Amino acid sequence: MALTKSDIVTKIHNLGFTKKKSVDIVEDLLEIIKRTLADSEDVLVSGFGKFCIKDKDQRRGRNPATGADLILRERKVVTFKCSGKLRNKINKLEN
Repeated sequence: MALTKSDIVTKIHNLGFTKKKSVDIVEDLLEIIKRTLADSEDVLVSGFGKFCIKDKDQRRGRNPATGADLILRERKVVTFKCSGKLRNKINKLEN
């Protein structure tokens, strides 16, 4: 089961913040991240990972429903690379 934005708000609320303040904290943090990525800047969270903007070139693709060939336009995508600490925690190599 995925952790949702609502779950994060609830966890922050359980730390002693009001529900409104918890919502504001989460919304403000996500807005900062979105604005930074929209400006083509990376977001580095030490001990967690790095969100990066990558340019994807135009390429040939296929419509899976019809099988028709098409050209996918060039675009930017967000990638995430987790930190070594997070990778070790996921793999249960450290507490």
